[in-house]
Amino acid sequence: MKKGKLYVISAASGAGKTSLVSALLQQVTDIEVSVSHTTRASREGEVDGVNYHFVKTEKFEEMVEAAEFFEHATVFGNMYGTSQRHVEQQLLSGKDVILEIDWQGARQIRQLIPDCSTIYIAPPSISALRERLTGRGQDGDDVIDGRMREAVSEMSHYVEFDYLVINDEFELARDNLIAIINGNRMLLEYQQDEHAELLAELLTFKE
Repeated sequence: MKKGKLYVISAASGAGKTSLVSALLQQVTDIEVSVSHTTRASREGEVDGVNYHFVKTEKFEEMVEAAEFFEHATVFGNMYGTSQRHVEQQLLSGKDVILEIDWQGARQIRQLIPDCSTIYIAPPSISALRERLTGRGQDGDDVIDGRMREAVSEMSHYVEFDYLVINDEFELARDNLIAIINGNRMLLEYQQDEHAELLAELLTFKE
């Protein structure tokens, strides 16, 4: 059985990463998003086990001590981590896996799995990013300013990624993400595993 491919997708808060990944999942099969663990409180509409695994700080720290995470990082005072066992199980089953993590986590994953593909999603402008953060209606100006400073710091790491997608026109950005997945699936290594019997037949000549 072929092994799945690991994709790491990162973006500054407000760049539209989650919406793009959700749209991708509606059109691409045999791929899933790994659900991260986090210590932050759930937001309205979020479901435990679907959006995140929401855990207490003590539990998260226990998991860190037990080396249960591929990567973990602290963002805006909250801790996030990716379950190593779950990701490995999905990859071994032949399913591609997406990790939605920040640049710190992406750097850790690249060291552990060098053949992963990394994608950075950027907004079309700094003003568009502020508009998207403000449009959520969840935070005051001080919080927005803080998130903007964090976003600029985050975006400076785009050069560490394999692919860059600008989320200006949503449908185009979605199609670009899909093209990256499909392009990787056309690589020789993937196709050799997928079509092993056919390739063996094509190379067998019987008079």
